[in-house]
Amino acid sequence: MPEPALLDTVRQIETPEGITLSLRAAGPVARALAWSIDLLIQCMALLALLIALATLSQGGFGVWLIALFLTEWLYPALFEVYAGGATPGKKALGLMVVHANGTPVGWSAALIRNLLRAADFLPVLYGFGMVAMFSNRDFQRLGDLAAGTLVIYRDPPILALTLLPGPALPPPSLSLAEQQLIIDFVERSTILNPARQAELAELLTGFTRLTGMAGVERLQAYARWLAGDHS
Repeated sequence: MPEPALLDTVRQIETPEGITLSLRAAGPVARALAWSIDLLIQCMALLALLIALATLSQGGFGVWLIALFLTEWLYPALFEVYAGGATPGKKALGLMVVHANGTPVGWSAALIRNLLRAADFLPVLYGFGMVAMFSNRDFQRLGDLAAGTLVIYRDPPILALTLLPGPALPPPSLSLAEQQLIIDFVERSTILNPARQAELAELLTGFTRLTGMAGVERLQAYARWLAGDHS
């Protein structure tokens, strides 16, 4: 008898380099809590702005309506593009938005998924959105399906890494998927001979600018840093 699927599932993605990424999709409860936090932040900011503009009469109210429109439609997209895929609410819950292949979202995907929140909300209380989320294993609402995005937990599975002692170096600016590539390489390299390690490291020279065992050692140093060794 197969085991029942967990509410928050793990999505396996294989990269062209043959390395498997594990992305843990966030379920409706965590996403609803994140949305509630963001809604509270937006309401407080709009209320403060309304009080500040009260002295401007009708002109002030017109400015407030523009701010309301921009906040409703651009607030999530701005954070998802410029703040690592996470609004303050998502960040508080440890969530982020990525493309379905694990790469960071851009403006096109962020705008599509957020503009379609209007469709997700129909007929009431995110009715269509909830039906869509429970109809696929990655909990994608209509906006996610149209934009090709996922909402996942931010934490990459790096705590179980067993690394040989050595130097730790901060990696260049990397996306979550790129960090996972390095971690998966180091995990796999522990059961490979040096020649095979060097061969696989050649696929990741874009991160190290090094070849051979020098590239392997640099990737191991990056992995130690990602695992929390900042000495």
